[in-house]
Amino acid sequence: MSSVQGLRDGAGAQREGREMPKNAAPATKPFIKWAGGKTRLLPKLLPYVPLTIQNYHEPFLGGGAMYFAVADFVAGTSYLSDLNQELLNAWIAIRDHADELESLLDDYRAKDAAGGKEFYLSVRPLQLQGTVDRAARFLYLNQTSWNGLWRVNKFGKFNVPWGDRPFHGLTRDVIDSVSARLQNANIGVRDFREAIPLAEPGDFVYLDPPYLPLSDTSKFYLYTEKRFRSPDLAELADLCNAMSERGVAWMMSNRDTSLVRELFDGHDFHALTTRRSVAAQNKRDVEPSDSLELIVVGRT
Repeated sequence: MSSVQGLRDGAGAQREGREMPKNAAPATKPFIKWAGGKTRLLPKLLPYVPLTIQNYHEPFLGGGAMYFAVADFVAGTSYLSDLNQELLNAWIAIRDHADELESLLDDYRAKDAAGGKEFYLSVRPLQLQGTVDRAARFLYLNQTSWNGLWRVNKFGKFNVPWGDRPFHGLTRDVIDSVSARLQNANIGVRDFREAIPLAEPGDFVYLDPPYLPLSDTSKFYLYTEKRFRSPDLAELADLCNAMSERGVAWMMSNRDTSLVRELFDGHDFHALTTRRSVAAQNKRDVEPSDSLELIVVGRT
């Protein structure tokens, strides 16, 4: 059996776990803040999404704004992937271990209120084991780090300074609504080279890869210890061409650069300008900046 077929066959496997609350309305927006999130761009992106989707694929998941926006239109399985293991572990924990996660988040909230920066610095270097323990730490750091940034060094160690804001955790309503939304999702740590071949005609693939750095000194793209570079973007373009050849609908968000336009030549480009928050001279602050963005829609 091929690895692709194995992933497809396992997508609908029954999971052990609690029964979902009958009144839990599925979530429609992200439960975490994530650098490069597309919530603000959704009105520009959604017109290019197919009206019918058999299976949905998002190989660069992040906060999953697009997934939450289109999930109601997915008839089959949603394949949600990323290389950030701590990120995906949190998605899995909120799907499968809501009770335990809520309890730990309440504990973090109490300790954060008492300890502030000192508590943050004690949590930052921890290397925890277990799905729920890791997820609670991740969600705590996501809310209390500077600008909600998740950045690691080349050894994979989280190194973002304290953000000087309190930890609110997640309400039970949010936990239940996100968990309800994820019950039919296949969540896994997969490289895009493994995730994209899962897509078949009738499916839809949304791609939001890490943007290539504007300079060699840029550090904010290090969401995992593995960097995304121009050869990776070229491989992604080849995979997108292959999807178009086999009739798979796809769309990509990226920075509007000559390299992106060159690599994805032959597909449809839609340029726009958006406002992004970037690091200011005072590293505790952020400043808005215009960003030239490009929506690439695959031709099939």
